[in-house]
Amino acid sequence: MPQTTPEQLHEEQLRAASGGGGVVEYLLHRVKPHLPPWLAGAGTGLASLPAHYYWANNAAAAAGLTLASVALTGVTWWAGKATTQQRRLHSAITIAAGSTWFTAAAIAGPDAGPLGGLYFMGVPALALSWNIRLVLRRNPDATPGGADGGLLEKVGLAKTQITRSTVAPNKATFDLQLPRGELTTDDVTKAMPLLASALDVPKNAVRMTPDPDSASRAQLTIVPHDLLKNTVPYPGPSHPGGSIADPVHTSIYEDGTPGVLYFPGDPDENRNAMHLLVMGMTGSGKSEGGITALTEIVSRRDVVVWASDPVKAEQTLGPLLPAIDWAALDMKSTQAMIEALKAAIPARTAWLAKYGYKQWVPECAETQADGSPGMPYLIGWFEEAAKPIRELDDEVFTGISQEARSAGISLVISLQRASHTQISTNTRASLGSSWCYGVRNDGDAGFALDDEVLDAGACPHVWKDKKPGYCYLVANGIPETFWATPARSYLTPREYTDWIVLTFASVRAALDPVTTEAAARAAGRHFTQRTRYPLPGTTDAPPRENTMTTYDHEPYDPDEEGDYRDEHEHQGDDGPYDEDDDGIDPEHEISEVSHIVQLAERPQEKPRERITPAQARQAMEEILDEFEAEGRTLVRPLDFMEHCDRHGRSRSWVSSQVAALIMAGRLAETGEIGEYLIVRDDEAA
Repeated sequence: MPQTTPEQLHEEQLRAASGGGGVVEYLLHRVKPHLPPWLAGAGTGLASLPAHYYWANNAAAAAGLTLASVALTGVTWWAGKATTQQRRLHSAITIAAGSTWFTAAAIAGPDAGPLGGLYFMGVPALALSWNIRLVLRRNPDATPGGADGGLLEKVGLAKTQITRSTVAPNKATFDLQLPRGELTTDDVTKAMPLLASALDVPKNAVRMTPDPDSASRAQLTIVPHDLLKNTVPYPGPSHPGGSIADPVHTSIYEDGTPGVLYFPGDPDENRNAMHLLVMGMTGSGKSEGGITALTEIVSRRDVVVWASDPVKAEQTLGPLLPAIDWAALDMKSTQAMIEALKAAIPARTAWLAKYGYKQWVPECAETQADGSPGMPYLIGWFEEAAKPIRELDDEVFTGISQEARSAGISLVISLQRASHTQISTNTRASLGSSWCYGVRNDGDAGFALDDEVLDAGACPHVWKDKKPGYCYLVANGIPETFWATPARSYLTPREYTDWIVLTFASVRAALDPVTTEAAARAAGRHFTQRTRYPLPGTTDAPPRENTMTTYDHEPYDPDEEGDYRDEHEHQGDDGPYDEDDDGIDPEHEISEVSHIVQLAERPQEKPRERITPAQARQAMEEILDEFEAEGRTLVRPLDFMEHCDRHGRSRSWVSSQVAALIMAGRLAETGEIGEYLIVRDDEAA
């Protein structure tokens, strides 16, 4: 058995005397912080007795004590400037009251007149006020070190107060009040990487939105988990058959809010029409985002799309070609399209002025009061725009970007890196809006996003090509609070695109006569003989109403002589339309034919039997019944192709029919792209 020391025995005796639970020690521990003001009050009263004995009725002592009282109060006020205003005022009042009473008691005596009563009322009141202050300062519900647990002070934002906080399942928002004259929102920007490190979240999970009315206020947003990591399929047209003035849904933000684009301006909202820069490195998902936006656009009733891709040609735009009025898939056609856009601007603005429109509005697309056809909105979309800029002129889009908005035209420039060597700074400054995907470094991010967006926490260089579809939207009509908020563009299956192209073919607008004539004059047969692509599942080209116009003279033919080259001297000797200048001497004598190769005639294609939509649906239902009879639950479009030879149908026809079955509820999407779940007929919506 271990021996008990005398000290341990004494401690046990004390504990036993207090009830065995350490109550005395606990009470002393709890009371000690509240004793100082009481001890100070008692000490002041006791000290007044010898002071009165020595300085009673002494005028010099009275003057000295009065000056000391004033000086002590002043020093207290000065020393309290580093504390809160409440604590500073409370301390000064306490010192002033105590020193004044002590001076009077030392001269006249502690019990003279009302001094005794003032002492026994004033000392408890002041002591209790400090006790109450101490109790209220200890909030058991608060985290240590203040509302932020000392985190803001740790990252260099000392004295910053959190005035309001909102906490959602995956998002916390804090309104910050910075110390005036000491910190600004720039200091918050510099501290965000440290905050991200302290919170153990990605760098772009911490964002800041400055208050436009105050440099000392900001809103801090923290999103700890990435809710965009799963691919989001395109949900279908947001405004089927609606106007292009309605928002074009392209993506989704991390809180579930749809990411939208507004192309025309809105005078009621004081919003200008949009020119858009789309930028992102290879593999960032930029082209897929463009496909989604164009798929949305071609489901509207009052817009015409001219699109160019001289690099990938049909690889990117392929599914949309039947819905595009003019597709320029080579450099000569692209240059012709640029010239046509330039020529269309004055023609369209003259038409708008004639009918009293200050800018394009949906009413412009309707038949006018005098019976004239309306003018749909025009979008010029240039994929891989670096190639025409490089091969033609870095200022090739500058004029269009500066003038087209007033003519009801939006310009979209899509390229991988919008540096000054790739695109003119004048053009970039005129585009106004940007849709930025992952980029290689922060320098590249600065080509698409403004400094204030980057300062607010936008970091597209963190994604690079590792997170396809992640993007930032900084565009007309989008609130500034969303500029630095990550979004992810929808992924649109080929079946949806085919279905929308086919379903809304009768809704889409034809090009108006004014734009048609201007384009024909500027581009000649590159426009008038442009390729028209058949609708999915048919051999019929889209309707071409209003695509040709009767002129007082024939449209420009590049094979005919004329003064066209003189009117476009800026194009140089190698004009975009001189297709016959291939280095061949027209005076050179043609050599005699040496031998003839007889080619076999192409066998005639078996004509396809036209079937109605009801027959098409019946055919697909029969194939689904066969799959169900086999016990299959999952199918792909390729599975249908194996059964569609009997109908002589193409893949595009199958894709459109699969999309129709999805809309009808007979097929349901799965987590795999291009794979669908068969829904029994009695369960289909």
